[in-house]
Amino acid sequence: MPWPLRWFARVVIVLLALAVVLAGVFVYTVRRSFPQVDGSLRLPGLSGSVEIYRDKSGIPHIYADTAADLFMAQGFVHAQDRFYEMDFRRHLTAGRLSELYGEATLDNDKALRTMGWRRVAEQELPELAQETRDYLAAYAKGVNAWLSANPNASDRSLEYSLLKLQGSGGKPEKWTPVDSLAWLKAMAWDLRTNMEDEIDRALAATKLPRERVEQLWPGYPYDRHAPIVNEGGIRQGRFEQHPEPPPTQQNATRRALAQAAKTLSNIPSTMSSGDLAGIGSNSWVISGEYTASGKPLLANDPHLSPQMPSVWYQAGLHCRKVSEECPYDVTGFTFSGVPGVIIGHTDKIAWGFTNLGPDVADLFLEQVEGDAYLYKGQQLPLDVREEKIKVAGGKTVTLTVRSTVHGPLINEVIPSAKPSGEANAVALQWTALTPGRTADALFALNRAKDWDEFKAAAALFEVPAQNLIYADTSGKIGYQAPGRIPVRENGDGTWPVPGWTGEYDWKPAPIPYDQLPSIEDPADGFIVTANNAVIDPSRYQPLLTQDWSYGYRSERIRTLIREAIKKGPIDAATMARIQQDTHNGFADTLVPALLKVDLAGPAVQARDLLKSWDRSQSLDSAAAAYFNAVWRQLLILTFNDDLPEGARPTGGDRWYEVVRRLLDAPDDPFWDDVTTKNYTETRDDILRQAMASAHQELADRLGEDVRAWRWGDLHTLELVNGSLGTSGIAPIEALFNRGPLKVPGGKDAVNATGWNVQNGYEITAVPSMRMVVDLADLDKSQWINLTGASGHAYHENYWDQAEAWARGDLMPMYSSEAAVKKAAAHTLKLNP
Repeated sequence: MPWPLRWFARVVIVLLALAVVLAGVFVYTVRRSFPQVDGSLRLPGLSGSVEIYRDKSGIPHIYADTAADLFMAQGFVHAQDRFYEMDFRRHLTAGRLSELYGEATLDNDKALRTMGWRRVAEQELPELAQETRDYLAAYAKGVNAWLSANPNASDRSLEYSLLKLQGSGGKPEKWTPVDSLAWLKAMAWDLRTNMEDEIDRALAATKLPRERVEQLWPGYPYDRHAPIVNEGGIRQGRFEQHPEPPPTQQNATRRALAQAAKTLSNIPSTMSSGDLAGIGSNSWVISGEYTASGKPLLANDPHLSPQMPSVWYQAGLHCRKVSEECPYDVTGFTFSGVPGVIIGHTDKIAWGFTNLGPDVADLFLEQVEGDAYLYKGQQLPLDVREEKIKVAGGKTVTLTVRSTVHGPLINEVIPSAKPSGEANAVALQWTALTPGRTADALFALNRAKDWDEFKAAAALFEVPAQNLIYADTSGKIGYQAPGRIPVRENGDGTWPVPGWTGEYDWKPAPIPYDQLPSIEDPADGFIVTANNAVIDPSRYQPLLTQDWSYGYRSERIRTLIREAIKKGPIDAATMARIQQDTHNGFADTLVPALLKVDLAGPAVQARDLLKSWDRSQSLDSAAAAYFNAVWRQLLILTFNDDLPEGARPTGGDRWYEVVRRLLDAPDDPFWDDVTTKNYTETRDDILRQAMASAHQELADRLGEDVRAWRWGDLHTLELVNGSLGTSGIAPIEALFNRGPLKVPGGKDAVNATGWNVQNGYEITAVPSMRMVVDLADLDKSQWINLTGASGHAYHENYWDQAEAWARGDLMPMYSSEAAVKKAAAHTLKLNP
């Protein structure tokens, strides 16, 4: 062999050998973090043995003799699969991300320290029931038992190995009950209701007069989209489903609000992408009157931002003998880091959540001078505290947090949250910044046996306020609105208000639980919640919010249920098909308007796709691709010139209502493009331009043949790891991120795969899990998670459910001991 070739061969051999060695080291590092799932382990602190059965998807079912052992084992199992995720969340909620990631996360830490989630959790712990504190402590003991058995950081997760390379990460601290409680604050923040609308109104008002801003937040269409509760009202201080006929009531007149804030932007999000318009959920329950089995069916699919791993963790928690001392036999979706089941079923009842969406956060404009602020004619001292933020690779940062009677001043750490006019500061008042009892509620839900016990548990569920749907094996169905919902002295919470007058303050007591809407066994035989209005305000006086989702999803679900009832008995497969519905609820309004416009050129062929379109948004639909491109261009062309960046449309059903009304006003000023001089555009000009621009966009991206366009080629889902998956370092991101997946549906379809029109068609919100519970035979229930049970990259259960989720498939949701053991692929015994 010639010398150059010999030299080249040797170099190749050396490189290959090095690659093999590095691959071996990588595989060894990755695999040694995987959990032991077979055999036996000693777990000091247990009072008796615990058995853990896992199916092929890695989903654990835990069996114990005492509740303390049950939750201790749950903490151990969560740590086995998801400890890095738990530790990441702990740092996030405490405002300590910079200890791991350096200055890149300093602004987030400042904002979170200012709001003080962990401080509130610390205050909350001693106010909880003793039993709840005992269970939180048992869970923490299980997590810490796992930590003790894995002393080296690299044994715990690949992420820690990478963090060690950059000199951060350190040795994880022991888990505490406060760590679990703080994560509930993060969930509350992501479901924080209308604060973004409040901010957006204030931003829009910097460019538009008040009346034009109000056009962009139309009232809920009660005449077309039914609320959740269609019967009952408050009588003698309580909500009654079947009251005596009430006297005619008029809605309270809105008082004038203070001038809007000048430049406000959103508070940093935790679990969401920041596009909260896509965050919602569907749930519904159907009485046995209409089902094949004669017992209820219940469906739920909460909509959150996609995460890797999924925010949910499937599990079963079973007392071997259900008794007063050990009352749990519950299967469902959990949060790693939190004991118990969040959504699921016991052996007697099932429940689901959607975001109720009450207005529980207000922005108060404040007048601050030095360390004092004006309040009701007096100068009061600001509450001041200092926070020390450690920064990996840098110096510790000292943050001064100042608060008024309304809450922390957020503008001092969030530069874009700026006041206006007489004000020079902005305070946030939010119900989750007051200690609450939601942790008590979770354990009460997990052991509830009937409707009365369920309602008693719901009374404790304060933050975040959720629509709770219910079904049980006796045949009852129901709905309960819980939550700590403030009562204002004045105003409706839709705009930032002056804090110095005191006239918009919250009253000391929230809406009493007994006055919140509730129904059981309604005449319709089914209940649908999809973030739509809870009840018509003409017969319900307390203000819940003015900013509901506009009911396109809920009305579509109601329509599909009625159609299914007409065809015959409903089964679980019918429920699953409804979850997969991709119908675009605005197409029947917009398509006829598009077809009436004079159009020439190549866009005509694209528009012709809409003539025979069935309104579904399937993967292979060319018409759906074009319609959504038109919708994107229409919103951008109509509103971006009028609105500042933070208030521009992202899509969704509020904008359906805005555009629906504008279509009847062809000369409305919103149609005019203010950037063009000496010409005033009208409706048809913008519709024509939207169709032409959409054609050009898709031709550039997908080719000139309009019949070859596919919605799935545009509408894709990237599963991004919540920490290192956004590092900006491509090789590291490739270790943890997965996808893309082509996914059907769209924003405010029942299969709500949301996307932001300002950024493109990539998915920003998803049904984060799906569940259908069959109360006739709980083992015939079905579920699916977005990713998988494991948080360990390259584990077989890291994202093994993702493709099935994208296809719309469900897996068996076994819960009886016989079914669980039959499906078990692994068995681990924990001994004291």
